[in-house]
Amino acid sequence: MYALKQGQANYTNPKNQPPLIDPAVIRAAGQIYHIYCEVHPEMTGQPSGVAINRFNHRGKVIFTNQPVLLPEECFVQLNQIESYMY
Repeated sequence: MYALKQGQANYTNPKNQPPLIDPAVIRAAGQIYHIYCEVHPEMTGQPSGVAINRFNHRGKVIFTNQPVLLPEECFVQLNQIESYMY
């Protein structure tokens, strides 16, 4: 509704662009992912990213492409985590 009031109703996010996420959330998702990799070196399968709470930065590594999220959560894709680290 806010976007409609500001005249941004015609804005569309290109399909190849992930939504903008707070850098602190991406950093916390990276920490969650790297700790998971250290604790589970026998990990099979490629994770798709991390589902993380935007407020308290608690999250879990996710292995599906379409995760179901709680309202306060966002999904940080693995490529976002990796690109932020470099």
